[in-house]
Amino acid sequence: MKDRFFKLILALLCLTCFSFKTNAQAIQAEAKLQQYTIRIGDQTKLFLSVRQPLKAHVNFPKLTDTVVGKVQVVSINKPDTTYDQVDKTVITVTQSYTITSFDAGTYTIPAFSIGSETGVAKTKELTLQVETVKVDTTKAIYDIKQPFAVNYTWLDWLRDDWYWIAGPLALIAGIVGLILYLRKRPKPAPVVKVAAPLVPPDVIAINKLKELRDKKLWQQDQVKQYHIELSDIIREYLEKRYIIKTHEKTTDEIFEALKRMNITDENRNKLKQILILADLVKFAKEKPLPAENESNLDVAIDFVTNTRQVDKPVTTEGGTPHV
Repeated sequence: MKDRFFKLILALLCLTCFSFKTNAQAIQAEAKLQQYTIRIGDQTKLFLSVRQPLKAHVNFPKLTDTVVGKVQVVSINKPDTTYDQVDKTVITVTQSYTITSFDAGTYTIPAFSIGSETGVAKTKELTLQVETVKVDTTKAIYDIKQPFAVNYTWLDWLRDDWYWIAGPLALIAGIVGLILYLRKRPKPAPVVKVAAPLVPPDVIAINKLKELRDKKLWQQDQVKQYHIELSDIIREYLEKRYIIKTHEKTTDEIFEALKRMNITDENRNKLKQILILADLVKFAKEKPLPAENESNLDVAIDFVTNTRQVDKPVTTEGGTPHV
């Protein structure tokens, strides 16, 4: 008898614990309005709150344009979550909707069904009262009051709009100060640039030819480099003396450009000897004799000396040279 009574008590305890756990895990839904009475065009908020387990997934109703009848949805706000102070595994999620109406009347907002894995919870119905603006029809209609005349002096205008005067005055003062500064500042002494005397092309060429001789390139078995530099010096001289393009030109092209220049046959032959021998060394691997290497530089000096530009003396009316 005692065993049967003990088993009955144990079964009742288990059933009570199971029932308590089930109720603890069930969701609870609530709906309320921020204001239950509004005027036409005013806005209020509809709150849908769900008390649920932390990991439960709840589906709130999807409201688009209207809640019911002429109650319109203005915006759907972000859900707000709060934790239970006693049990941190339970949270309350609140979804709010901004609503309004432009027609007076009493509107019943129906109950909402909110579902989750543990079941469906329903909210209670709400009543929204939309009122018109009350007009006292017992009173007479009055004209619109005329605007008051305000005594606005120039001192008041100056106090309110002083920057319209201060700005131009500051700009004028700045311009006057800049003009006075530019007039009174010491003027820098004029810089006299002395132009460097132009060195004639023949002098440049003769100096470079002498420097080439002092290098003694062909004496150090640098015959090719020797004739390359010799050819470049003569080409540079021709370019400055006769104003022709010589770089990246063949020997034949150079002589074609010099065809109409006032150069004697003797000097043409000297130029041809210099350039042709340089071409043979550079491209045909010609190996001139030491005497040819030395004489080619002397020929180059003679060519430059003989073809240099001589300034004509200035003569007076009587024919006497004027120095």
